[in-house]
Amino acid sequence: MTTLENRPNTALLVVDVQSGVVEGAHERDAVVANVASLVEKARKEKVPVVWVQHSDDGLERGSDEWKIVPELAPDASEPLIEKSYGDSFEATNLEAVLSDLGVGRLVVVGAQTDACIRSTLHGAFARGYDATLVSDAHTTEDQSSWGAPTPDLVVAHTNLYWKYQSAPGRTAGTVETKDVEFRSTP
Repeated sequence: MTTLENRPNTALLVVDVQSGVVEGAHERDAVVANVASLVEKARKEKVPVVWVQHSDDGLERGSDEWKIVPELAPDASEPLIEKSYGDSFEATNLEAVLSDLGVGRLVVVGAQTDACIRSTLHGAFARGYDATLVSDAHTTEDQSSWGAPTPDLVVAHTNLYWKYQSAPGRTAGTVETKDVEFRSTP
C-alpha cells in the first residue's frame, strides 16, 4: 500500500512512447499494441491516463520523432508531462498532477526500459508510490554494440528485478498486459 496519504487511486503512466524513441525498438509493434489496449482499458474503467513525453538535444520538441506514436492518441483531457530527464518526476509537475488526481499507485508502460522506465520506476518508488511495471508493455533499442545486453535480455532483467522490488509500506512488481487490474477512481 502506498505511503502517500489520501492517495487511493491508480493511474496508467505512459512513458515516452514517441516515434523517435521506439523506432526500431525490441518488439515495438507488440509493445505499442499492449500499451494501446491498456489505455483503452484505463479509459473504460475511468482510471487516469498520464502521458510523458521526452525532449532533449537529440529529440527536439515539436519534431516528428518527438510526437507520440500514431497508434496512440492522447485525449486532450489527459495530463501530458513534458520532461528532459530520465525520471519522469525530475523537474516536472508529475507529482502535482498525481496528487491532484489522488494517485498513489502507478502502472508503468513505455520506453526505454534501461533508461526512462527504470528511472521513473525508482523515482516513483522512492517518492512513496506503489509502482507496477507491465512486463510486456515496455521496450528498448539495441545498445549491444556499446556493451549492453541485447534488448530482450534488458527487458527480461528489468522484469526480474522489479518483480522482487520491496520497501516498507510500498508495493512493486510486474504484471502482464492481460492481467492488469486497475482500481477505479471513486
